[in-house]
Amino acid sequence: MAILVERQPVKSRILRSVGYDDSTKILEIEFHTGLVYQYSGVPPKVYADLMHSEEIGKYFSEKVRPKFHTKQVTA
Repeated sequence: MAILVERQPVKSRILRSVGYDDSTKILEIEFHTGLVYQYSGVPPKVYADLMHSEEIGKYFSEKVRPKFHTKQVTA
């Protein structure tokens, strides 16, 4: 069963929107391409730091993408 995560728009050249579910520790990222991925096991602090980052795309690429298990949720 898919987890529904509410996303909010972000200002980034690569990311369109970001959402987080605290109970499951799932971070959901929508790219400008329209693809959506979920990253599992993401601590709340990583989500908070991502959302407060000056360069959200860079933070995502360095601190999230290489460190957490991911799955594509849209084709």
